[in-house]
Amino acid sequence: MATAAQWIHGARPRTLPMAIAPVAVGSAAAFELGAFKPFPALLAVLVAVLFQVGVNYANDYSDGIRGTDDARVGPMRLTASGAAPARTVKQAAFLCFGLAMLAGLVLIILSRTWPLLLVGVGCVIAAWGYTGGSNPYGYRGLGEVFVFLFFGIVATMGTTYTQALQVSWPSFIGAVGTGLIATALLMANNVRDIPTDREAGKLTLAVRIGDEAARVSYVMMLAVALLLPLVLVYEHPWVLLVLLLVPLCLLPSWTMLKGQQRNSLIPVLQQTGMINLGFAAAYGLALVLGTII
Repeated sequence: MATAAQWIHGARPRTLPMAIAPVAVGSAAAFELGAFKPFPALLAVLVAVLFQVGVNYANDYSDGIRGTDDARVGPMRLTASGAAPARTVKQAAFLCFGLAMLAGLVLIILSRTWPLLLVGVGCVIAAWGYTGGSNPYGYRGLGEVFVFLFFGIVATMGTTYTQALQVSWPSFIGAVGTGLIATALLMANNVRDIPTDREAGKLTLAVRIGDEAARVSYVMMLAVALLLPLVLVYEHPWVLLVLLLVPLCLLPSWTMLKGQQRNSLIPVLQQTGMINLGFAAAYGLALVLGTII
């Protein structure tokens, strides 16, 4: 039976910035619209984190029973290692999804944003379909699309909408930025796993476009994420704060471009997560300062 520490490792805490960052950006955009609400923001964080953990457990289960994780490097896999029964890992995933839906329902009721009910259902279907089911789209090179849409556009603009009942260009630009960084994190993960994924028939985008192009795409995603907010600089000059993140991007970018050992890419995941949190902090602060100063 898996220990508590193993369950925590299986939840992959290094990926949680993907859930927290878009909510922070979306809340800052709501503040810029004069509609920030702390409790709905906390509920949105809870929903996003539970979905992220649920996705991680679902991937652990689905990849584990397919044998995809048998020779993986990186964090421990509960299913593939035999630390926890596959059925238990699957139940943990759906427990997280259920709790996320419950928290999301409370958020929707409080904000009266009823159309988001359909979005919530879509999130669960997409989360499970990433590596689960008979034809998982994560095995067809579409995982990055899911991450960009749901951990970028949906999470960020959905957060803004539940507080302000509208969205804005700063919300959209922030959604694209944090979505690209989250997608870069997934790309780094998939570059690390190219040999084992190819052998297992998991045709991620990194496998499809090849090692070199996948590494370059990581750098390009970070670059666009940091440069895109500059389109707002005339009305929001504080967005220049985002450029302070450039030095933080140098080491993981260099590692992605030059690191030949697959294990050397493992720290890039945590570094990219920190970049996402840094982006959320800098971009969010820019919107707040632009409003109060």
